[in-house]
Amino acid sequence: MLITYLTPDFVFENDAGSLKQLVHDGWKQVNVITSRPGSVRGGHYHKYNQEGFYVVKGRFLLTVWETETRETYEMKEGDMFLIPPYVFHTFEYQEETLLVSMYSEGVERFGNEKDIWSI
Repeated sequence: MLITYLTPDFVFENDAGSLKQLVHDGWKQVNVITSRPGSVRGGHYHKYNQEGFYVVKGRFLLTVWETETRETYEMKEGDMFLIPPYVFHTFEYQEETLLVSMYSEGVERFGNEKDIWSI
């Protein structure tokens, strides 16, 4: 398996609603991403970063590959997963989607270099 499913660190629910603590350490950059149905994003890998995702709402197909191994997953609201370095990843959105993405080291590197590498 090229990805690892994660669980939030802490979940609290009562009559007023809920709180999900996704993580409490280990991440240097956090982004919020919106994507429209029919769009395709990604098509790259990271050399220095583990990239974690939490699906706030929506649905998409995640395709990951490394050398001869290729896997596709259907991701939906509430899924949380980790993509390790050197694993290519592409997202094909079936619905309006809202994601939280987290990078272990941050995408911006030295000078103008970014940790985003394509085929």
